[in-house]
Amino acid sequence: MTPQAKLIFAISLLLGTTIVISSNHWVTIWAGLEINTLAILPLIAKSHHPRAIEAATKYFLTQATASTLLLFSATTNAWYTGQWDITQLTHPAACLILTSALAMKLGLAPFHFWFPEVLQGSSLTTALILSTAMKFPPMTLLLITSPSLNPTLLTSMAILSAALGGWMGLNQTQIRKILAFSSISHLGWMVIIVSYNPKLTLLNFYLYALMTTTVFLTLNVIKTSKLSTLMTTWTKTPAL
Repeated sequence: MTPQAKLIFAISLLLGTTIVISSNHWVTIWAGLEINTLAILPLIAKSHHPRAIEAATKYFLTQATASTLLLFSATTNAWYTGQWDITQLTHPAACLILTSALAMKLGLAPFHFWFPEVLQGSSLTTALILSTAMKFPPMTLLLITSPSLNPTLLTSMAILSAALGGWMGLNQTQIRKILAFSSISHLGWMVIIVSYNPKLTLLNFYLYALMTTTVFLTLNVIKTSKLSTLMTTWTKTPAL
C-alpha cells in the first residue's frame, strides 16, 4: 500500500471520528460511522491473505448491520417524536434497538464473535487501531446516549462480556485473540459503569487504550503473534 493511500485512510478515520463526536443529528453520526468503517477496511485487507480478506468481510458485514440498526433506531424515534436530536431518544423500541446497535459496534457479548476473528486476521498495527481508535466513536455515543439506553439489556450484556472475555481468553495461544477477549472483558466493565458514572467510564477507556497501545507496539517491535514465541523474547530484547 502506498504512503498516499495510507494518508487518505488515516485522514478519513480522523474525519469519521470527528464527525461522530461533534454531531448532534443522527444522520450525520451514521455518516461518520460509515466513513470510519470504509476507511479501515483496506487497512485490514492490505496483506491480500485469505484470512485478511475474510476478516475485512466479517468486519464490514457486522459494522454495516450495526449502522443500519442505529439508523433504524433514529428513524423510529423520529417517526414517533419528530426529533432527530441525539439527546432526544425517548421511544422504548428505539432505545432497545440503539442499545443493540452500539453493543454490536463495540463487540459486546453476545455480539462479540466477530471481534477475535477480525483481530486475528489483521496485522498488529491494524489490530491496535481496531482495539482503540475504532472503539472511540461508539464509546462516545454510548456516553452521550447513556440516559436513553435500555438499562436491563445493557447491564446483562456488560456482565456477560466481563465473564466471557475473561473465560474464553484463557484457552487461547494467539496473542491477538487473547487481547481481543481482554478488550471484550474491559468493555463489559466500562459499560456496567456507564449508567452510574459516565466520566469514570471515559477514564477507564483512556487507561485501557493506553495499556493496549503499549502492548501492541511492544509486540510489533519484537514481531510476536504467539504465546510460544514470547518465551524467546528476553534474549532478543531484554529492555522490552
